[in-house]
This record gives sequence, C-alpha cells and structure tokens, in this order.
Amino acid sequence: MGVELIRGDNFVTTSLASVVNWARKSSLWPFPFGTACCGIEMMAALASKFDMARFGAEAVRFSPRQADLLIVAGTICNKMAPVLKRVYDQMSDPKWVIAMGACASCGGIFDNYTVVQGIDEIIPVDMYVPGCPPSPQALMYSFTRIQDMVQHGRGASLAPMSESVVPLPV
Repeated sequence: MGVELIRGDNFVTTSLASVVNWARKSSLWPFPFGTACCGIEMMAALASKFDMARFGAEAVRFSPRQADLLIVAGTICNKMAPVLKRVYDQMSDPKWVIAMGACASCGGIFDNYTVVQGIDEIIPVDMYVPGCPPSPQALMYSFTRIQDMVQHGRGASLAPMSESVVPLPV
C-alpha cells in the first residue's frame, strides 16, 4: 500500500504521494448521474446487498463540488450534454469518470440524432462498464479498478481517454 520499508517496530518509511493516493483511494465520493435503467443498477450497487460503502464510497454526493468520481449511468441526450459537461467542470481535480452501460458508453440501441453516441465525446472517461444494464457486480469491479488507478497516481487528466474496458464478470 505504498510502504517501502519497515524497520523494527517503530519506523515506517514511505513517500507523501503514496499516503495521499492511499487516502484518495480509500475515500472516493461518487456523484451519481443516473438517467435510465442503469441508474437502478447503480442504486443496487450502493444499497445494502452489494454495499459499495465497504470499498470507500460511503459518501454519495449530489453536489459536484464535493465529489471526485462521476458515475454516468444511462442515456445522455443532446439537450442533457451541456448539463453533464457543467457538472464535470464543477468537480474539483483530480476527478475520475465511469461510463456505466451501453447507452453511456456508445449510445446503445439509440442510434439517432437526439442521443450522444458515447459520453467520451463530451468528457474524458476513465472506465467503461459494458452491459444493458450492467450488473451491480460490474460497477463494483470498475470501482475497484478506479481505486487501483488512484493508488498509482493516474487521473483523468494524466491517463489517456478510454484506457480501460471492464470485462463482464462470470
């Protein structure tokens, strides 16, 4: 977890960046942006059966200035795109984005002029969660992958867009 050397019972050496990244990883505050059926699966992942709070996502924030993880779950239409962009811009750095479901990732079955064909046309995406709708386990897996990115010091501004694709859990 970032500890490089343990000497005896009293000394632990590490770097400040490792401690800060560990603290960020352990206390991600998600901003849920649920617009369709994927939002129900996101709520299930945050509820008591799957309980994403045990991974450090206890404080779900509905204010972008207090959140550092944006979970976009569902269809984004062109009229909603500026709102999503404004929410992303209001979040403080470093910030991470999860595109949950086929509609947020690539427009899903809605291949028409009213639906944004993937939110990566508007904001940078760190993790894609495939499925229609994806299972709560898939969201939890992508959340732990985001935690790994945070631990190693890679954020949305440092990592290339669309870096990871989450496989479906078996």
